[in-house]
Amino acid sequence: MNLNKVILIGRLTQDPQLKNLPSGTKVANFGLATDRYFVDKSGQKRQETEFHNIVLFSKLADIASKYLKRGSLVMVEGRIRTRNWQDNSGNQRSKTEIIVERLQLGPRGVKKVETPSEGEIPVIEEEEIDVKNIPF
Repeated sequence: MNLNKVILIGRLTQDPQLKNLPSGTKVANFGLATDRYFVDKSGQKRQETEFHNIVLFSKLADIASKYLKRGSLVMVEGRIRTRNWQDNSGNQRSKTEIIVERLQLGPRGVKKVETPSEGEIPVIEEEEIDVKNIPF
């Protein structure tokens, strides 16, 4: 049995680029950065970042181009594909990509709410309640 499955959670390194293939199918591309945090042998906290090439087709390409931008948090699930070609200079080139099959958008940016200063907080005066006035 073979399995080619990838799940990544990271942030976009660029806005999605939406294009149309000659067949009319929409395709979107963007870069995704994932971080790994660990403690090295000397006890120092370290961070390691990997960069991934993400490709989406059809409806997922539309969604990505409408709702994602550089810095957005996203989860992608898909498969790894490596393309090989020869460039104009005759050099062999290759590119490894993640072909997305499922897309989960992260939370939208949260607006920062300013808390009022102490002088602006309204004071609610307590009033005495007589138990006889409660209707039950």
